[in-house]
Amino acid sequence: MAYKVKIDIFEGPFDLLVYLIENAEMSIYDIQVAAITSQYLAYVEQMQEADVTVATEFMVLAAALIEIKSKMLLPRSTPIEEGVVEEDPRTELVEKILEYKKFKAAAELLETHENEKTLCFEKPKEDLERYTNEADEYLSLDIKQFVSAFNLFLRKKQRIEEVRKHYTRVERQKQSIEMKVEHIINFFKNHGFRKLFFKELLNKESDKYDVVLTFTSMLQMIRERLIRVEQQSAFSEMEIEMVQPGEEDTPVIGEWDDN
Repeated sequence: MAYKVKIDIFEGPFDLLVYLIENAEMSIYDIQVAAITSQYLAYVEQMQEADVTVATEFMVLAAALIEIKSKMLLPRSTPIEEGVVEEDPRTELVEKILEYKKFKAAAELLETHENEKTLCFEKPKEDLERYTNEADEYLSLDIKQFVSAFNLFLRKKQRIEEVRKHYTRVERQKQSIEMKVEHIINFFKNHGFRKLFFKELLNKESDKYDVVLTFTSMLQMIRERLIRVEQQSAFSEMEIEMVQPGEEDTPVIGEWDDN
């Protein structure tokens, strides 16, 4: 009974054949059958001289190579009709070699993955219940209690969504001090740089945040000597005026009489 032969680096007949083709730097699609057949038979003879029982597939492939070689050397007995392409005797052999190379590459890839996986170690799953000391809790509810608890959950979730939407809306409406300063300057330009009252910088939709932002922006403009502010008494209306070029040294905050 024949067995799988492995001599040096060759495993099977096609492995030897591919080695001979690649070593001779031949194209698989243009195999020099005469030279390859001679080299192949020489290797088979070496196997036999080494008292190795050559597997049947080696001899089958050797016979196939000899047959292809004879077909390519012997002239055709009948002429080829015009327009008919003569079939290459090597076609079937080329297809088998390509299929062998494809499966060999796949086998090498699987072997690589197998070797990589052997280097990976997994920690076995353990029962951690003895470390938690927390028994599972089961709720005993009738259908009415369950419906009530579920409705409470839905209402709580709805309130959270409403708060989130409101927070998102407020965040989008927020402005920076720089943006508000630019808005105040444009407001003066649109009103001929006349004196303005603080309340004129606000609108009906202004909330606490907008009022605080406007006041903070006004303080920043005072610090940068862009505007002058006067207030006749505590809690009275603040009157704002743009500082004209050359007036930067003039006090920008008016004093009021505490009386």
